[in-house]
Amino acid sequence: MHWVPSCSPEVATPGDWEGTEPPAGRVTGLQSSWFGSWFPCRAGDNDRWGVPQSSVAQRNTNMASIEENFPRGGTQKKPSEGKAPRRPIEQDNLFDTQYEEGSQKRKRIQEDQGKGKKLKEEKKEAIKANAKDFELLTVEALSEGMLLLGCVKESNDFELVISLPNGLTGFVQVTHICDAYSKMLNEQVATEELLEDLNSLSDLYPPGMLVRCTVTSMGKTMDGHQSVKLSINPKDVNKALNTTALRSGMLLSGLVSSVEDHGYLIDIGVSGAKAFLPRQKSQSYIKLANKGAELKIGQYLNCLIEEVKNNGRILRLSITRSEVAAAIATEEQNWALSNLLPGLVVKAQVQKVTANGISLSFLSSFTGIVDFMHLDPKKVGSYSESQTVKACILSVHPTSKAVRLTLRQVFLQPGTGLGQLASSRIGMVVEESVVKSFHANTGVIFELDDGTLAFARLKHLSDTKKSFKPGAFKVGSKHRCRIIDYSLMDELALLSLKHQIIAAPFLRYQDICPGRVVEGKVLALKPFGMQVKVTDHIRGLVPHLHLADVLLKQPEKKYSVGGEVKCRVLISNPEEKKLILTLKKTLVMSKFPVLTSYEAAKPGLITHGFIVCAREFGCIVKFYNDVKGLVPKNELSSEPIPSPEKVFYKGQVVKVIVLKCEPEQEKLLLSFNLISRTVSGAEGEQIPKKSRQVAYETGQMVDVKVLKKKDNGLEVSILSDNVSAHLPTMHLSDHVVNCKLLYHWLQEGDILRRVMCLSDKGGHITLCRKPAMISAVQEEQVVRSFSEIQPGMQLAGYVRNIMSYGVFVEFPFGLAGLAPKADMSDKFVTDTKDHFVVGQTVVANVTSMDEEKQRILLCLKLSEVSSEDPAAESLSFLSQCFEEMKEIRDTMRRRNHSKVAQNLCGLMPGQKLDLVVQEVRWDGSAFFNGSCVAGLTVTATRYHVGDKSLVAGQKARVLVLHVDALKSVVHVSLREELLNPKAKRLMENSQHPAVVQHVAEEFAIASLVETGQLTAIPVASHFNDTFRFDSEKLKVGQTVSVTLKTVLTGDHGVLLAVQGPAKKRAFIRSRKESETGEEGLAAVKHSLCFGDVVKGTVKSVRPTYVTVAIDDKLMGSIHTSQILDEVPIGSFPTSRLKAGQKVTARVIGGRDVKTYRYLPITHPHFTQSIPELSIRPSDLKEDGGAALSPKGDNPSERLRPYKAGQTVTCFVKKYNAIKMWLEVDITPEVRGRVPQLLLSLNPKVLKHPEKSFKNGQALSATVTGTDASETNLCLSLTGVHSLAEGTVTLGTVMKVTPHVGLTVALPFGKTGKASIFHLSDSYAEQPLKNFSIGKLVRCCVLSNEDNKIEISLRQSRTNPKSKNKVEDPEMTRIEDVREGQLVRGYVRSVRQSGVFCGLSSSVVGRIQFHKVVPFFIPKQSLYEQYMPEGMFLTAKVLSVNNTESHVELSLLPEDTGKPSVLPESLGLPRCDTDKGKEKRVEFKKVKAKQKRRVSEGEQEAKPRKKRARLMDEDDSGIEVFCREEEDEEENKRKSKETKCVEVPRLQVSSGFTWDEGLNALEVPVLNRKEESSDSEEEDDAQSTRKKQTKKEKEQEKQRLEKELSKVEATLMDPSWQPQTADDFDRLVLSNPSSSILWLQYMAFHLQATEMEKARAVAERALKTISFREEQEKLNVWVALLNLENMYGTEETLMKVFERAVQYNEPLKVFQHLADIYASSEKYQQADDLYNTMLKRFRQEKSVWLKYATFLLKRGQVEATHRLLERALKGLPDKEHVDVISKFAQLEFHFGDPKHAKAIFESTLSSYPKRTDIWSIYIDMMIKHGSQKEVRDIFERVIHLSLAAKRMKFFFKRYLDYEKKYGTSETIQAVKVAALEYVESKSSLAES
Repeated sequence: MHWVPSCSPEVATPGDWEGTEPPAGRVTGLQSSWFGSWFPCRAGDNDRWGVPQSSVAQRNTNMASIEENFPRGGTQKKPSEGKAPRRPIEQDNLFDTQYEEGSQKRKRIQEDQGKGKKLKEEKKEAIKANAKDFELLTVEALSEGMLLLGCVKESNDFELVISLPNGLTGFVQVTHICDAYSKMLNEQVATEELLEDLNSLSDLYPPGMLVRCTVTSMGKTMDGHQSVKLSINPKDVNKALNTTALRSGMLLSGLVSSVEDHGYLIDIGVSGAKAFLPRQKSQSYIKLANKGAELKIGQYLNCLIEEVKNNGRILRLSITRSEVAAAIATEEQNWALSNLLPGLVVKAQVQKVTANGISLSFLSSFTGIVDFMHLDPKKVGSYSESQTVKACILSVHPTSKAVRLTLRQVFLQPGTGLGQLASSRIGMVVEESVVKSFHANTGVIFELDDGTLAFARLKHLSDTKKSFKPGAFKVGSKHRCRIIDYSLMDELALLSLKHQIIAAPFLRYQDICPGRVVEGKVLALKPFGMQVKVTDHIRGLVPHLHLADVLLKQPEKKYSVGGEVKCRVLISNPEEKKLILTLKKTLVMSKFPVLTSYEAAKPGLITHGFIVCAREFGCIVKFYNDVKGLVPKNELSSEPIPSPEKVFYKGQVVKVIVLKCEPEQEKLLLSFNLISRTVSGAEGEQIPKKSRQVAYETGQMVDVKVLKKKDNGLEVSILSDNVSAHLPTMHLSDHVVNCKLLYHWLQEGDILRRVMCLSDKGGHITLCRKPAMISAVQEEQVVRSFSEIQPGMQLAGYVRNIMSYGVFVEFPFGLAGLAPKADMSDKFVTDTKDHFVVGQTVVANVTSMDEEKQRILLCLKLSEVSSEDPAAESLSFLSQCFEEMKEIRDTMRRRNHSKVAQNLCGLMPGQKLDLVVQEVRWDGSAFFNGSCVAGLTVTATRYHVGDKSLVAGQKARVLVLHVDALKSVVHVSLREELLNPKAKRLMENSQHPAVVQHVAEEFAIASLVETGQLTAIPVASHFNDTFRFDSEKLKVGQTVSVTLKTVLTGDHGVLLAVQGPAKKRAFIRSRKESETGEEGLAAVKHSLCFGDVVKGTVKSVRPTYVTVAIDDKLMGSIHTSQILDEVPIGSFPTSRLKAGQKVTARVIGGRDVKTYRYLPITHPHFTQSIPELSIRPSDLKEDGGAALSPKGDNPSERLRPYKAGQTVTCFVKKYNAIKMWLEVDITPEVRGRVPQLLLSLNPKVLKHPEKSFKNGQALSATVTGTDASETNLCLSLTGVHSLAEGTVTLGTVMKVTPHVGLTVALPFGKTGKASIFHLSDSYAEQPLKNFSIGKLVRCCVLSNEDNKIEISLRQSRTNPKSKNKVEDPEMTRIEDVREGQLVRGYVRSVRQSGVFCGLSSSVVGRIQFHKVVPFFIPKQSLYEQYMPEGMFLTAKVLSVNNTESHVELSLLPEDTGKPSVLPESLGLPRCDTDKGKEKRVEFKKVKAKQKRRVSEGEQEAKPRKKRARLMDEDDSGIEVFCREEEDEEENKRKSKETKCVEVPRLQVSSGFTWDEGLNALEVPVLNRKEESSDSEEEDDAQSTRKKQTKKEKEQEKQRLEKELSKVEATLMDPSWQPQTADDFDRLVLSNPSSSILWLQYMAFHLQATEMEKARAVAERALKTISFREEQEKLNVWVALLNLENMYGTEETLMKVFERAVQYNEPLKVFQHLADIYASSEKYQQADDLYNTMLKRFRQEKSVWLKYATFLLKRGQVEATHRLLERALKGLPDKEHVDVISKFAQLEFHFGDPKHAKAIFESTLSSYPKRTDIWSIYIDMMIKHGSQKEVRDIFERVIHLSLAAKRMKFFFKRYLDYEKKYGTSETIQAVKVAALEYVESKSSLAES
C-alpha cells in the first residue's frame, strides 16, 4: 500500500509540527475516524454495513456528474410522503447520496450505458464523491459566519479556548461574550475600580461546558499558523432569528444581561425581543448546576422558550435541566436553513449508510451528514436506511448550508457537560498500544493500556512520509506512542508515534518544573527581556535582570535572534502559560540543590540564589518558584558590613546556607557566612544517603541504625527504607539523665527498635523515642488539629523553648502552646530555667484558646495534671528509669568495649566488693581502686565511711550504692548495717521506715531500717515534678517512710518503693474535685469501726464530695451519693451543705491514704484509713447502711450487682474530650462511663457535651454493661441499653450510597442501614443531599436480626410525639397499599414489562408503558433516558394483587394531577388507549391536531397582547407580562375555592395569617380592567376616524348605554369584589361594622406592599366599627397584630398589643398574640408571653391548657409535667380533676401516651366514681391503646359499684366496641356479663 495523503491537508507544513503538540492560538484539524472495533473495514467495505453492493455500483451518470459539480445540492423525497416539500425555496438535501434502487434512472443508465466498463467507472466516481461528502471538518472548510457547537477547553482571563468538532480549536475573546458583559468591562476600565458583579471567565465558563458559537474571523498567528476567532454573543449566534420566527419550545442560547427582583433578563440576541427568566424557573438549575449560587451577568444558559407574547417581543424562558435536556426541534417551530442553529436536537431518518458515515434527513426537508467520528459507539453497525434516530446539529455552513450532525449520546441532552481526560495522562508514553482499526485517509484507532481508545493522525504515525508503512498497522499490532492532546468534542485522546515526540522531555507547560535546565532559541530581544522559543509551542521570557550574571547594558551584542541559549526555569505557571527563565551562568551551571519550596529549605542546606533587594537591614535573596528569604545584617559576612546596599547589588548571584525556615508562614532565614558550616557539610557528604521514596506519618513506628552523632542528637537511618532521619538527644527518653546516658554510650551501627516518627516536613524526618509520646499517639490521646482542642484536655508533650515569661510546650502533630510563668508550678517561680529543660517530657492541661490567633494557653501545675493514683504513677516513673538503665548496660555488655565499660556493666547497686583504699581526703571521704573497678572512680563520703579509720593501701569491703555510668563514678558505703543486712520476709505494699543513703538526679537509694536492704525511691512523682526548694530535697541520713512495690531485687540490684505518707511528702498533690478526699488528708490512727455514728463540721464543699472534720486531727469525706436517699435528677447534692455546718454521719468505709482505694472493713490498716461517711437518712437509722468493699478491693465484685437495663443515679465527674465519653460516679467506689452517642437524643447536646453536663450534677442512667477491664460500668443517659426493635438512639453517618441509603454507626460498636425510604416522612427528589459523613442523626431500630440492623430516620419513628404530618407513610406489606391511593417513590429500573418504582424497602410497583405518559413512545430507550434510576415519581395505584404481590401504578397526568414525566416539548404524539398505538398515519393526524390547537391559542392570545402593549408605551413589557400571568393563575385559584366554600369566613381564633387568611376571603369577580381596556381601545380607534354620521352617533349612544347597564349589573352582582381603593371605600361606607370588608381592604394594600396604607385602614376600622361589635373590633386588632408581627418591629408590635389590651378583653388578646407567635415560629417570645399570662390569669384554666398544648407540640414533655404541678397549685381544688383530665388528653394527642395513661389511672384511683373521667379515658384508649388495654378498662368499669343508669351506659359502650372491633365470642361475653349484673341487682332487690 502506498502513502495516502490526508483528505484535508493541514495549513502548516509537517515540519512545523514535528516533536510537539499544536500551539495555543492555532486550530488543528483532527483527521480521525472513530473506533476501529466498530469500523474494522476500510473505506469501501460496504458489505459490513449491510448495504448491497449493487446499490453502490449502479449509479446514474447524470447524478454522478451532478455530485461532481454540486456535491451538496439536490433534494430527496421521502418515500412515505406523497406531497411536495413544505418549503421548496429552502430545500437543501446538501449531503444526499442515496440513490433509489430499481428506479427509472437506473433503467435509463442501463439503456444509455450498455457496457460494463462504463459501469465500473461510474461506481468509482460515486465512491469518490461519497467519500468527499463525508470528509472531516478542516480549518480550510471554516468560514466567517459559520455556526458551530463547541466545548470550553480552557478559561483564561482574556479568552476562552473552545474545542470544536473533529479536533479543531478556536478562541473567544473576552469582548465577544455578550453586550452586558462588555459594558461592565468598559466601565471597570474607565473607573479603574473592580466591580463586584463582574465575574472572571474562569468562574462563568468551566471546562466541559457546551456552547454555541460562530466564526468571526480567520487569521494567522505570529508563526504563520491559522487561528480561528469565535463569538458566543447571542446577537452573532442568533442573528438570523427575528421576533416572528420565535416559537414556544425553541431552545436558544442566551446570556444573563441583568439580575432583577423576580428573575433575570436574558440576552438572546434577537432584535426587538425581550426575554425574561422567572426566578422560580431558575431555582432547580441554581440548586443542581450552579451549586446554589445566583446567576451572574455574562453566564451562558440553554434557554427553552415557554411562552411567546406580543408577536415575539416578550418571551418567558425556562432553564430547568430536565426540560432543557428533553427539548427537541420540531417542524412546528418553523426552523429554516437560514436560522438553523447548532446544538439543536432533532429527530432524523437515516438516508444512506456508508463506511465514512451516514446521511440523515430531518425536519421534513433538510439533510445532513454524520461523519464516522460522531456515530453512537454503542450502535455502530446497527444503522439501517429509514431508521429513526435522534441527532444533534454540530455545524451549519453559512453559504453552502451544509449541516453536520452527531449521534453521540452526550450531545442528545442539551445542558450536559463533557468529560475531560485526566491531566496526568496527557504527555504519558504508552509502551504497548494495540491497533483496533486502520483508516487509509485519516489515521489509526488504538486501544490504550487502560482500555480507552485513542486516535493517531496519518502524519503522526511515522517520522516522515517516506518511512510510513501501512502494513505495520494491522489490527492487533502493538506500537509505542505518546498521548499529546485530547479532543473534548470527539472524546478522543490524540497520539503520536513520532520518535522525537516520544523522546521529547516535555510537551506542555505542565511538564516543565522550576529549576529545570532547558535549551531554546532566541525569538526577540525587548527592553524588558528576551523571548525564548523552548519548543514550537512553548515560549519563555528571560527578564532583563537575568540575561547574565551581571547587568547587561547592550544585550544585543551578546545574543542574536535565532541563536541557541541554555537556560534554567525560574517560575513555571501552566495555567497562564508563563515561563520565566534565567541565563545567569552561575545558576544554570550550579550543582547545588534547587530550592523550589519552603518545605525543602532545611537548616544546613546550601544553595545558590540571587539578590532582589539590599537594604540596611540585610539582603533579600530569591530562589526558584518565587521562594525568597532574608539574610540579616549580622549574617552577611564574618566581618561587620555597615551599608549592605553599597556592597551587594540587585541580581547578584550568591551562595547561601539555610539557618531556619517556617513553611507555614513562608519565612526563611539565610546566611552568607559559610566558613564554619561548609566543613561539616563536606564531612556529611561522605555519609551515603538514599533519595526519598516514601513519606512517613506521625506515629509510624520504625527501627533505626545510628549513622553519626551530632551536637544536638543522632543521625540515623531507617532500616526498612534506608532513609536518613534525625533523633534529637532529648527525645531518646522521658528521663533527662537517661537521654544523656544513651547519647553518651550509643555508637555508630547500634540498632534502636520501635522509634516513632514525630514529623516529616519537607523531607526532614524527626524521630522520637520517648515512651510517653509513643503511648499518647498509639492510644489516640493526642490532637491533630487546632479544632480538636478543648479546654480541660490533658496532653503529653515536650518543652520546645523556655522564655522568661513562660514555657512553650509542643505536642505530636505540630501543635504548641504556652504555659505562662504563673501556671508553670504550684510553687513560686523565680527563674523559669530552674524548673524545666528544653526537650523534657511534660503533661499539660489546656486552660484556654484563642481561635483567631490559633494560640493555646497551658497549665503545668501538678495540682492540675497529676493522676488519680500518684503512687502508681511514681512507681511507673521509677521502673521506666531503671529499665532504660538496664537496657544501656545490656547494650554496653554486648559490645567488645574497653575495660572501663566492661567494669561499669559488671557493677550493680547492692554488690559487695573487696577494694584497696587509694586516698583519704581531708573532708573524710575516701577513694578506692581495684581490678574490678579499673578506670573507674570509686568514692565513699564521710557519712558512708562511718566511724572506720582508713589509710591508703588498706583493704576494705564496700557496698555499691550507685553506679554513675555517665561520669564513670561508683558510689560505695562501708556502713555495717548495709554490709550485713538482716534476713526478713517482706510483703508487697508494706510500709517501712528507711534511711536515705544516696541521692541521684532521678531517684534516691535508701536502706530499710529493719533489714538494711537497699531500696530505690523516686525523687519526683511526675514528669512535671522537677523543682523543689532546698528544704524539700532528700538528704543523706534522712529517715523516710516507704511502701515496697517489689520484694525481690531482680535485675536492678535494689528493691523498688515509693515514699509513704508517714513523713510529709515534698509535694502534696491537690485532689481533683472528682475524687473523694481532701487536700493533704493524712492517715491518722483512729478507733472508728464500720457503723459508728460521728459528728463533725463541714470544712469544704466540692461538687462531688464534702470534707468533714470529725475532731482536731481526724478528717472524713462524704461522697455526693451519700447525702440524700432520693436525689432529684439534675440537682447538685453537695450544694445542700455549707462550710461550718454541723453534720451527723455514719462510717461506711475507709480509704487508704496512699492509694485512695477503699479498704475492706477487716483490713488490718482500716484504723489508719480516711473514714468515708454517709449522712443519708436511711444510713443514719439503726442498722442502716451497707459497708463499702466488704469483700476486698476487687472491681469485678463491686460491679456484679449491676445488671444491664438497671436504672441508677450517677454524678458527673468530667467529660473526656479525647476518649469522647462522660465519666461519672455511681457510689464512692463504683464509677462509670457514658459513650458520646448515649449522652442524649438531641444532636445539639453532643456538639458541646461539657456545656450540658456540670461537675457533680445528678443524672439518671441505664446500665448497659461493663468495660473491657471490668473496672467501670458502661452507662446510657438515653435509656438505651440494647439495640432492640423500636429503640430510638443517635448515630453517626459512616457512608452515603446513592439510590440506596445510609450506613450509620450506632452505639455499642454496631452499624445500621437506613434505606432512602426511611430517611424522612416526606420523600424528596434528592433524599441523600442533606446527609454527609460524620453527621449525627436520630434513628429508630426497625429490626435487629443476625447482627444486621435496619434503622429508620423518619420523624414519626424517632419522635412520635411530634405528630408531624406523614406525607409518605411506611409500606411494610403489600396490604398497606390501597387502590386509588396517590403514592410516591423512586425508579428502580426500566424493563421490557414496564417501569418499576420502589414505594418502600419491601414494596415495588410496576407502571406499564401505556400508563407512563399519554404519548406514543416508539422505543424503550426513551424511557431509560428520561426515567433514570433514582428518579422521584408520584403515581396512582390502579390495582393491588395481594396474592401475587403485584401493584400496578399509573403516571398519567389525569391520574396523578402532575405534569407528564416526558415533556410535551419532545413533540411526541398522544396515543389513543382505545385504539392502541397507531403507526405513522395516526402519528401525523395527532400532530396536525396539535398544530390547530396551537394556532387557535395564538389567535385567542392576540387581543390580550394588544391590551398589554397599550397600557404603557414606555413599559418594557416584562412586568406587564408577569402581572398578567399572576392574575390568570389567581383567577383560576379563586374560581376553584368558591366552588368549595360558598361564604368566605374569617377565622381569627387561631391567629390571622396574611398569606392564607386573606386569600380565603377573596371571591372571583368580573375583570373590569379588561372591559375598561376594551373600551379604551375602541375609543382610541374612534378618535382616529373622520366625523361620525348621525347613524353612527346613534349606534355609539346605544353601545354606551349597554356598557353602562353592564357595569351596573356587575355592581349589583353579589359575587362582585372590589378592585380599587374607591371600590373598598364604597363598600365600607355601606357596611362599616363588617370586619371582613376592612380586612379585605387591608389585604388589598398589602398585596401592593403598601404597609402604611394597610395600617391606616386598620386604624380607620377601629374608629368606625361600633363599640357594641366587640368581636368585629377584635378581628381588626388581631389582623393589626399579625401585620406588625410580619412586617413591623418588636417595638411596634408591643405598642399595638398594649393598646389592644386596653380596648378588648385582655385574655383574648394575650391568647391571640401567643397564637401569632407560635404560628410564626417565634417560640421564645411565645414562651415568655405564656409565663406572663400564667401570672396575670392564674385562675384561668384555659391559659394553663393552652400553654400545655404549646409545650407538647414542641416536644417539651418534661416541661409539661412541671406545668401540671404548677397548675394544681394555682387553680382551685374543684378544677383539679378537670385540669388533670385535660392534661392527660393533651398527653395522648401530643406527648407520651404511657404517661397520659398513668395520669388517668392515678386520677381514677382517687375518684373511681367519676364516670365522665372513665368515659374520656375509654375514648382516649380506643384511639391510642391496644384492644387488650381497652377491654381491661371496660372490665374494671362494669365491675364498679355505680348507679344502674350509668352501668347501662358503660355496658352499651362495651357492646358497641366489641361489635366494631371484637368477635362473636367477645360480644357474647359482654352480653353474659350484662345479664349477670342484672341478675345480681334483682337478687339483691329481692333480698
